[in-house]
Amino acid sequence: MKLKTLMLGAAAAVAFAPAAMAERGSDGEVRIIYWQAPSIMTPYLSGGTKDIEAASLVIEPLGRYDPTGKLVPYLAEEIPTVENGGVSEDLTSITWKLKEGLLWSDGTDVTAEDVAFTAEYCMHPEGGCAQRAKFSGVQSVEVIDPLTVKVTFEQPTPNPYGPFMGGQSPILQKAQLQNCLGAAASTCTEENFNPIGTGPFRVVEFKPNDTISLEANPNYRDPDKPAFATVTFKGGGDAAAAGTAVMETGEYDYAWNLQLAPDVIEEMEAGGQGVPIAAFGTLVERIEVNLTDPSPDLPEDERSTVAHPHPILSDLNVRKALSMAIDRDLLVEVGYGQAGRATCNLVPAPEIYASPNTDCLTQDLDGARALLEEAGWTDSDGDGIRDKDGEKLSLLYQSSTNAVRQDFQALIKDWWEQIGIEVELRNVDSSVFFGGDPGSPDTFQKFYADVEMYANNFDGTDPQSYLSMYRCGNEPKPSSQWQGENINRFCDPAYDEMLDELARTGELDKRGEIGIKLNEMLTKESYTIIPLVDRGRVSARSNTLGGVELNTWDSELWNAADWYRTE
Repeated sequence: MKLKTLMLGAAAAVAFAPAAMAERGSDGEVRIIYWQAPSIMTPYLSGGTKDIEAASLVIEPLGRYDPTGKLVPYLAEEIPTVENGGVSEDLTSITWKLKEGLLWSDGTDVTAEDVAFTAEYCMHPEGGCAQRAKFSGVQSVEVIDPLTVKVTFEQPTPNPYGPFMGGQSPILQKAQLQNCLGAAASTCTEENFNPIGTGPFRVVEFKPNDTISLEANPNYRDPDKPAFATVTFKGGGDAAAAGTAVMETGEYDYAWNLQLAPDVIEEMEAGGQGVPIAAFGTLVERIEVNLTDPSPDLPEDERSTVAHPHPILSDLNVRKALSMAIDRDLLVEVGYGQAGRATCNLVPAPEIYASPNTDCLTQDLDGARALLEEAGWTDSDGDGIRDKDGEKLSLLYQSSTNAVRQDFQALIKDWWEQIGIEVELRNVDSSVFFGGDPGSPDTFQKFYADVEMYANNFDGTDPQSYLSMYRCGNEPKPSSQWQGENINRFCDPAYDEMLDELARTGELDKRGEIGIKLNEMLTKESYTIIPLVDRGRVSARSNTLGGVELNTWDSELWNAADWYRTE
């Protein structure tokens, strides 16, 4: 099965129907490999996809998004709507009702107090919640009764499904984390490595940046699930080793994010032990441009902070020239083939939110050179590197360690050098880069580089929370333990005003217009984000693993409770 035939959309993801209902634990062990190793088991202290997905096996939200993007209840009885009375007519509140009889993995009752506590945890003013945008506009979260919680917004909110929806916003147990609020959150190592949850599995042992051992949750709400008694979740290595371990050697059952050239994946599939599965969603490989100064000459608590604008990249013409110099079609050919599409968008889907902008798709090296000349960046000493006012046009370009990303870095370095920019490359182990450790200088949040490249996406089909990441004040900083979503430190009051307009707009076409404008403000007008490739999500499953439904709108492990052994 070639990748070309696989890229048919999330709804076409491979799935199997079990012949008979298995008993809990009857299928033994399932082995999962993520070459980006999880470093923590909570999405609230890490924006890294690998941490969000690992945690989704243990802690769950009130509702999820299925492979078609539809909202489906998980811990909630139903998805609240205006029609069923769960969302107020004036759109200022949403009321969630928990299913009866839910238990935490330690056997205690799940209550509305836990839901309200989760909001308090993420919204705490002294904390550094990595998912703070999920709670944007929330005025209060009120416990109505033991199974009912009401979220009230500061203004009418047509899309009230930010809090508690999707793998990025699961429910935390109050009893376990009530002493871990605010600045204390990152210090609660035991709680962050071994969360008490409602999911199909619970942690037995967590080795950060290495291996997670899990077992079936004895208090899971479906007595027949999960079919697997244990999970070995291996982290580390690289994408090639992960793909090989599933499709060639059969050592593992599921491999995530096979960021590999298409011919490499086809060769692996020929091994006969497994198959690739793929679908397009909202995953965009991009370059984020640091608008603040990461110089090591600054005091540690002032590097990459808004107190110090970037001496080079504050110049719009430089940022635009960086984008103009890139041949995105060649990047797609080299890195992804049929599993990639060149894009100028941060939000490539759903279509209603995707900008029609295609300006970036044509490489223009001469135009980039002319733009830099016009902005006063010239090669005054003939060494091939442009300079201005004594400042060399020299950039540190970092990314995570991955063969495709290093190929991209090499190509982009060459193009940038052709227009007179000196480029130093750095790659960081992905477990560290995406780990969120406030003590590490190498995380993508801390951003001690001039530009950095990575990809992420958002839960569901509405990009409001995702676009809200770039609101003024959301940047990682020392006071938030370097947590935050506004990675490039962008701040524009006009952008924030448009976010507010999106939040109070209900008519879908109008929401699409606003979303496109916000998208373009980041990519076409300010060039603070330089999109490269709209990536299809490619993973692999073994031939004996059933129940897998690849989901580009939520965690890939969203339905691990339904997985089973086929033979």
